[in-house]
Amino acid sequence: MSFTYSTIGLGLGIAQVAETRKIGGSLTGVSIGTVIEMQKVWRTFQALGAIAFAYSYSLILIEIQDTIKSPPSEAKTMKNATLISVSVTTVFYMLCGCFGYAAFGDHAPDNLLTGFGFYDPYWLLDIANIAIVVHLVGAYQVYCQPLFAFIEKTAAEWYPNSKFITKNISVPIPGYKSYNLNLFRLVWRTIFVIISTIISMLLPFFSDIVGILGAFGFWPLTVYYPVEMYIAQKKIPKWSRKWVGLQILSVTCLIISIAAAAGSFAGVVSDLKVYKPFKFT
Repeated sequence: MSFTYSTIGLGLGIAQVAETRKIGGSLTGVSIGTVIEMQKVWRTFQALGAIAFAYSYSLILIEIQDTIKSPPSEAKTMKNATLISVSVTTVFYMLCGCFGYAAFGDHAPDNLLTGFGFYDPYWLLDIANIAIVVHLVGAYQVYCQPLFAFIEKTAAEWYPNSKFITKNISVPIPGYKSYNLNLFRLVWRTIFVIISTIISMLLPFFSDIVGILGAFGFWPLTVYYPVEMYIAQKKIPKWSRKWVGLQILSVTCLIISIAAAAGSFAGVVSDLKVYKPFKFT
């Protein structure tokens, strides 16, 4: 799905540049005057958070690896899959970002598909938006599974005698196996989805929220823990060249995450000045 809407966005960006025969923007980004210097700094930091969010897949990496059959080993398969997916993602996102900026320059919207950037052809945009919806619905389910599993396991440990939490109701489905329905799982997941949806509608700051999530999830989950686990597994001695290099990488990413969080929070504060509930800014 992401390949579909990314390709459409990239194609529309290329078409816009080809039609106008002009490349908007500059190598230094948004011009001072369109925004003030401080706004440019905050937006740069916010963009780092958005980029970090695109690579915060480590939360579900182990979950995915558990579903892979061997041989070959899961680690080898995941290593190749991660290398290919990260490479393709980077190329596509860089192309989309560069051509989107080239097409609209300083007036490029945060989201080329749902912003004010493209309105025609409508049918192509509809396909892209459908792909986004399908992608987000699936991603929402996948990313929430670790949280769902943690809450349900904890509840079962705390209240082992509660039938509401532990009992499964067998629901017969004609032509298929019976479905085991758990009332606690049904109720709490439904409430969780409703609450998260309402919060999302109340806070229509897509880029800012993505930046915040990326900032808080990128360093600890994608950098710090993997680096520390690698050091422990390989028994890399302290103050060796490799150990120092890994620590520099970790600290650098920490600084980037802090800057991204600051920029994203600054964006939220700025958006709140013109905030209207249940309306997109």
